[in-house]
Amino acid sequence: MDMHTVVVGTSGTTAEDVVAVARHGARVELSAAAVEALAAARLIVDALAAKPEPVYGVSTGFGALASRHISHELRAQLQRNIVRSHAAGMGPRVEREVVRALMFLRLKTVASGHTGVRPEVAQTMADLLNAGITPVVHEYGSLGCSGDLAPLSHCALTLMGEGDAEGPDGTVRPAGELLAAHGIAPVELAEKEGLALLNGTDGMLGMLVMALADLKNLYTSADITAALSLEALLGTDKVLAPELHAIRPHPGQGVSADNMLRVLAGSGLTGHHQDDAPRVQDAYSVRCAPQVNGAGRDTLDYAAVVAGRELASSVDNPVVLPDGRVESNGNFHGAPVAYVLDFLAIVAADLGSICERRTDRLLDKNRSHGLPPFLADDAGVDSGLMIAQYTQAALVSEMKRLAVPASADSIPSSAMQEDHVSMGWSAARKLRTAVDNLARIVAVELYAATRAVELRAAEGLVPAPASQAAVAALRAAGAEGPGPDRFLAPDLAAADTFVREGRLVAAVEPVTGPLA
Repeated sequence: MDMHTVVVGTSGTTAEDVVAVARHGARVELSAAAVEALAAARLIVDALAAKPEPVYGVSTGFGALASRHISHELRAQLQRNIVRSHAAGMGPRVEREVVRALMFLRLKTVASGHTGVRPEVAQTMADLLNAGITPVVHEYGSLGCSGDLAPLSHCALTLMGEGDAEGPDGTVRPAGELLAAHGIAPVELAEKEGLALLNGTDGMLGMLVMALADLKNLYTSADITAALSLEALLGTDKVLAPELHAIRPHPGQGVSADNMLRVLAGSGLTGHHQDDAPRVQDAYSVRCAPQVNGAGRDTLDYAAVVAGRELASSVDNPVVLPDGRVESNGNFHGAPVAYVLDFLAIVAADLGSICERRTDRLLDKNRSHGLPPFLADDAGVDSGLMIAQYTQAALVSEMKRLAVPASADSIPSSAMQEDHVSMGWSAARKLRTAVDNLARIVAVELYAATRAVELRAAEGLVPAPASQAAVAALRAAGAEGPGPDRFLAPDLAAADTFVREGRLVAAVEPVTGPLA
C-alpha cells in the first residue's frame, strides 16, 4: 500500500489524488479546516432540526415523499431507512477502484462543510478507506440523478455496519465484522446525514477521472503505433511537418503530429517505395492519424476541464450555505459529467477504428507495399496475424456499439418527481469497457506494426531508433517476433499488458524525449 497521504480540505480535490486513493491505496486525512467547517455546518442543521417548520432532508421525507413532516423521535430511523431502502443495487460487483473513488469523492463533498454531516461521520469514512474496507456495490441502481443513489447507499450501509464489504485481504464478509476487526465503530446517523451520504455524482466522476488517466496513456501509445505503421508501410513523414499543422491550429493535432515525428526521427524506411513510382499520398488511416488522434486529445482536454470543475464542487441537496441557509437545489444532476463520458466513448471508438484500418492494411499484400500476406512466415502454410485482426475488428465493432450515448436517454422515476435523469453512471460503466477494449486494439496494431518493421529490417532497411526501442521492449515483454505460426493469444496478451501499463511510452521516451 502506498504510504502517500491525501489531505482532504474544504475546497475539493485533484484528479491525481483520486487516482492515488482509488488505485494506489493512499491514506486519507481530514484537514483541520475541514473538521472546523463540518462542525460549523452541523450547528446550523441542529438548529433547523429543533424548529417546528419542516426543512427538506432534515425534518421531512425524501423525493416524492418530501411533503411529510417527520417527528423528532422518528428522524434517526428515517436516516437509517433511506440508506437501507436505497441500497437496492443489483448485478455484478463493480471494481474495487471504482468503489474507493466513490467513497473518497463523497468524503470530499462532505468535508466541504456544505452538507451538515458531523465530523465523526466524515472521520469514519476516512477510516474505512484507510483500513482497505470496500463496500459491495452493484452494477445497476443509479440513474445519474439525485446522485449515484444505490451505489452510494451501499457505501453508507457499510458505515452503519450493515450489508457486505470486502476486506483488505479480498474476502467479502459482513460489514459489521470487518468494522469490528479494524476497531471502527459503526455510525448512528442523525438528521440529514443519510441523505447527504447518497446525493452526489461521485461514482460517475470517479470513473471519469480514472478513464482520463488511462486514455492519456492510450492516446500517446496510439501516436506511437501510428508512427510504427506509417514506417512499416513505407509512408511519408512529410505530412507530419509542424508548418502543416500550424495552419489548422487544433492543439491536439499538433501534439500528435509532433509525437509521431519524434518517433520516426532517423528512420530509414519512410519515403522508400517498392518500385520507381513513389506514392504521392498515403491512405487516410496513415496520413490523417494526427487529425483523428488530435481531435480525441482535444476532447480529453475538455473532459478534464469538466472533471476539474466537478472535483471542486460540493454536490448535495439540500446544501448548507455560508450565510446559514439550507437550500434545495439541482446540482446533483449528472448531465455535465454524463455528456463528457459519452464524448469520450465516441472518440475512443474512432481511435480504435483507425488503428484497426492500419492493421488491416499491414496484413493485405495488395496494400502493404511488399510485406508478406498477413505478415505470415510461409503464407498458405502459415496464417500469420489473420485472426489477430479478426479479434481487433470484433473489439472495434463493440466499441461502436458502446459509443451510443447513454446521456441521450432518460427514464422518469420517483413517481415523476425525478422526471429527467442523466444516466451518467451508465455512461461511465460503458466507457470503462470501451477504454479496456481500446487498450487491446492498440496492442494488436502494435504487435502487427512491430512485426512488419522487423520484416523490413530483414530486407536491409533500418527502422528509426525509437522504433527499434519499442520492438526490443515488446519482445522482452514476451510478445515474440516474426516466425512460423504459434499459439498467438499469449503474445497478444503480453502486448496488451505492455500497452496498458504504459511500458510502450516508457520504452520510446529515452530516445524521443518526453511525449505528450
